[in-house]
Amino acid sequence: MPLRSASCSCGQLRLTANAEPIRISICHCFACQRRTGSAFGAQARFPKEAVQIAGQSSSYLRISDAGNKLTFHFCPVCGSTVHYELEGQEDRVAVPIGAFADHAFPAPTVSVYESRMHAWVGLPVTIEHDL
Repeated sequence: MPLRSASCSCGQLRLTANAEPIRISICHCFACQRRTGSAFGAQARFPKEAVQIAGQSSSYLRISDAGNKLTFHFCPVCGSTVHYELEGQEDRVAVPIGAFADHAFPAPTVSVYESRMHAWVGLPVTIEHDL
């Protein structure tokens, strides 16, 4: 199994995943745009049993546009989000792709909330669309 390592900007909060991602997706919702400070959020979901977390984190609970609860865990020192959980998917851990700092990380296979997508964003031809 691959070992993938993610961390916050200062390195205090770290995560390792010993499995392939279950899902890699892009979310264009306004909440993800605000959370990331970018045009979209990109994340990979892993089986919870394959993830190990080290370091201290603070958390923030928000309600998604679909009404689900998401709990984001971020570094209390630098503020970087390193992982989060989604209500109804307690057996998984989501990790922002940027936390891996790996230019060879696999491409997303799903794109959601495309009605809020910036007009200049280009997506892989093979991506599944959830408008």
